[in-house]
Amino acid sequence: MTKAEKTRNFIVEKTAPIFNMKGYAGTSLNDITAATGLTKGSIYGNFANKDEVALAAFDYNLNNVSSRIEAEMSRQTTIKDKLLVYIDIYQKFIDGSVSEGGCPVLNTAIDADDTHPELRNRVLKAVLDWKNKIAKLVEAGIANKEISADQHPEQIALTIIAMVEGGIMISKLTSKTEYWSLIMGSLKKYVDGLG
Repeated sequence: MTKAEKTRNFIVEKTAPIFNMKGYAGTSLNDITAATGLTKGSIYGNFANKDEVALAAFDYNLNNVSSRIEAEMSRQTTIKDKLLVYIDIYQKFIDGSVSEGGCPVLNTAIDADDTHPELRNRVLKAVLDWKNKIAKLVEAGIANKEISADQHPEQIALTIIAMVEGGIMISKLTSKTEYWSLIMGSLKKYVDGLG
């Protein structure tokens, strides 16, 4: 890895939590320089603008989450257990042990929806990829008869995503983790009832 690549990675690693907590509009160049200890010239010597840093920070945060989910799913043997991995991993957003500031998909989707088209498109792709991964799991569950043949994979995927992201939003907004537990209890029943 070149010195420039190491510096870019350093900038992204240090600023990713800030972008996740403060959002694109709320993260200033001063925040970036304070987190990295680098000058504005160093930042802009490695990134053309704040947009590039924000996109790289989102990719970093998303990759952090995705790699944890994939690692945990690889340890599961049933499709239903693989689907329930989302509850365990996203629980860590509630307690802050996965990503400072919460879920990068939810945070960035809300932050960039009307303000940053390129970032919005990046989040949209992440959500659609997530939906497709879950739908493929459900299709595999239908094929191996773990899930009923009359189930609709895309509907199940969208429901799981909505319950997870909605649960995070409600729990964080109200500062009541018991709401997360209640919603995830409903999601567990939903997944158990698919077969």
